[in-house]
Amino acid sequence: MIPSVHGRCWGSLMGQPRPDELRRRVVDFVEEGHTRRAAAAQFRVSVKFVNDMGILKRTTGSLAAKKQSNGGGHGKLAGVADWTLRRIREKRCLTLDELVVELLEVQGVEAHRVSVWRHLRGLGLTHKKRPAGGRAEAA
Repeated sequence: MIPSVHGRCWGSLMGQPRPDELRRRVVDFVEEGHTRRAAAAQFRVSVKFVNDMGILKRTTGSLAAKKQSNGGGHGKLAGVADWTLRRIREKRCLTLDELVVELLEVQGVEAHRVSVWRHLRGLGLTHKKRPAGGRAEAA
């Protein structure tokens, strides 16, 4: 039987850190003298996971999962946040494509329009064509 967390198999935790209990049990199993392959088979995890836990315990003294993200706020558009806010205040009807062009011409920053949209959304700048609950008029 495969151990589970919240009714999900360990293998279905792709992109999420493994539970601390599993990490501890795997390392304890290896420290008892079992091979890493045996630990991987016993807990139905990869040998790489077992190796990574051994390295993590050796280097940090802890089995706590590292934060999973890039931290945000340090992309190439982070440096132009103030300029972007000023520019939007100056010209409220600026389109996304126009902003992409201005970023390249004025700031020298080449960015895809989706990246600029995410940057604007991160700054809290979104635009809706109609107020909430508003409907288009019938033709």
